[in-house]
Amino acid sequence: MDSHRPIRHTDLYRLPWTLPDNSISWLEPTSACNISCDGCYRRNEPQSHKPLEVVQRELDTFKLMRRSDAISIAGGDPLMHPEIVEIVERTVKLGFKPIINTNGACLTPELLVQLKQAGVFGFTFHVDSKQQRSGWKGKSESDLNELRLQFAEMVASAGGICCAFNSTVHLETLHSVPDVVEWAGKHIDIVHLIVFILYRTVTPEMEFDWYAGGTKANVFATSDRIPYASLRNGFVDLKSTDVVAEIRKRFPDFSPCAYLSGTESADSFKWLLSCRFGTKKKIHGYVGPRFMELVQSWHHFTKGCYLGYASPRVMKRGKSLLLLSPLDAGLRAISQKYLASVTVDPTQLFRDLRLQSIMIIQPIDVLPDGSQNMCDGCPDVTVWDGKLVWSCRLEELKTFKTWLRCVPKSSQ
Repeated sequence: MDSHRPIRHTDLYRLPWTLPDNSISWLEPTSACNISCDGCYRRNEPQSHKPLEVVQRELDTFKLMRRSDAISIAGGDPLMHPEIVEIVERTVKLGFKPIINTNGACLTPELLVQLKQAGVFGFTFHVDSKQQRSGWKGKSESDLNELRLQFAEMVASAGGICCAFNSTVHLETLHSVPDVVEWAGKHIDIVHLIVFILYRTVTPEMEFDWYAGGTKANVFATSDRIPYASLRNGFVDLKSTDVVAEIRKRFPDFSPCAYLSGTESADSFKWLLSCRFGTKKKIHGYVGPRFMELVQSWHHFTKGCYLGYASPRVMKRGKSLLLLSPLDAGLRAISQKYLASVTVDPTQLFRDLRLQSIMIIQPIDVLPDGSQNMCDGCPDVTVWDGKLVWSCRLEELKTFKTWLRCVPKSSQ
């Protein structure tokens, strides 16, 4: 099977997420962090912990303006906030699932117990080889699977908590993506989601001038520097389809089922979602778009919001979900492979058939005319001055009080 076979929008389910009706919202109680990550879009501000009343106002804004399943509690690293347990409790009280986005360095078994008692639904651990992580510097993505497993086993020991991982993909680490995909499959019982986020930066070699309103901005100057502006050349415009092609070199049947497109380029795949069924020993295949459409539509019909995160209890119900096979071609293929496998080894009937999701995120693309192609229906929207704004570009508002725009130099 050709690893570069095209991905067509018409073959996938367009995720129905919109600004007011979205599966996830993004809460940042702090900008403080204890690890420096290449590609981070947030300035590290050690004294930036928000008071609880500010956090509450932002949660209330989400409740008022945005119908969501889950709240990603991020930063910075939210585990550095001294009142993180209370923040989780307040998130639960408003009816959201709290998902803590963390590098994991501050997580201890004792804190994990407190967070579970407070109602934490899941963790997303950011682990990649470009982090300046004590004890892991110079390690490859494959080496870091050992650290990922430590976090996954810690979360699994608490029971009933969703465990996810994300990683920033650079050109030089692209080849390692299949290693992480393979590792996740072997631990499908305790790893529920893997997210790959493509590296983005602004460099001097990009042929644009940057403006804040009508004022030219030097985004590389010390005073106006934004975290994702780099003085190094070598801008790499990786696409989500490049990651798919890399995965297919080792796993030819890898298939996305759903997507989000771009605000300026409708033919871009800004979020690509796949969902696979399997056991620790064997992946049986990937669902098709109908399955995801059923999941999202049914969850919205019954719960009033689109699904962002499913519980570990649901993620091990693969065998019962095979009953939907007549409705989805991907599920039919999975059913056939599963039944063939059971014929060879009948003991599989007594083991759980599990689900696992893989997400590929392609952040902002700056198009040749200066248009900024954002994610259409972004789940990572946060609150700034009482308004919903893109979290990935929040530093522009903090520094310039407005969004930056690009003007091609050749047009001036």
